[in-house]
Amino acid sequence: MTSPSAPLRVLVVDDEPPIRRFLRTSLSAQGYDIVEAEDGDAALREIHRRVPDLLVLDLGLPGIDGLEVIRRLRAGDQASPAIAALPIIVLSSRVDEAGKVEALDLGADDYVTKPFGVDELLARIRAALRHRLQRQGERPLFRSGDLTVDLVRRIVTARGGEVKLSPREYDLLRLLVAHAGKVLTHRMILKEVWGGETDIQYLRIYIRQLRQKIEAEPDRPHHILTETGVGYRLRGPD
Repeated sequence: MTSPSAPLRVLVVDDEPPIRRFLRTSLSAQGYDIVEAEDGDAALREIHRRVPDLLVLDLGLPGIDGLEVIRRLRAGDQASPAIAALPIIVLSSRVDEAGKVEALDLGADDYVTKPFGVDELLARIRAALRHRLQRQGERPLFRSGDLTVDLVRRIVTARGGEVKLSPREYDLLRLLVAHAGKVLTHRMILKEVWGGETDIQYLRIYIRQLRQKIEAEPDRPHHILTETGVGYRLRGPD
């Protein structure tokens, strides 16, 4: 896996330090940004502080166990949309069918039994991320002319080469991709990418930077089009 422009953030929750170290080493080598928690309480605090892109969760945790973590995250009346959509892969030594069924019924996306192979886990991570994008109505892979955006791996290519983007540049491009073909107003973009508390000049700077990286002729853009006085539009997919 090529190191993405903005690494996917994976929260690993396991009370066994050797397992956490193994997963940190294995997943970091594939370009993921790994955050760790050793119990359910710490996991919930971390998720509410900053929602990760994916959760790898052991069931046999001290205090709040993995099943209760899933139950709380999937509580429809309490969970934010981002938390409710968080992909969860259960990683556990429990092999009983009832445990697997309960975890999946509570809202886990997949279940991997210890011991496990790293390649299998990586494949299941990619599948869970694809499913999340599809549920949200996004295409896992966006193509328009010579521009390709892989929303699962967060890899952007233009004119045949990989483009390195900062996290903010990637967030801006992803928003444009999610609404490709539609005009996004300055206000909407500022709200979604900066929380609304940023001067429009910052948006212009980042649009200019994006064009420098993905356009063959930045002064005559083909992909990111300006709607004068309104906002910007990303040319639709092929």
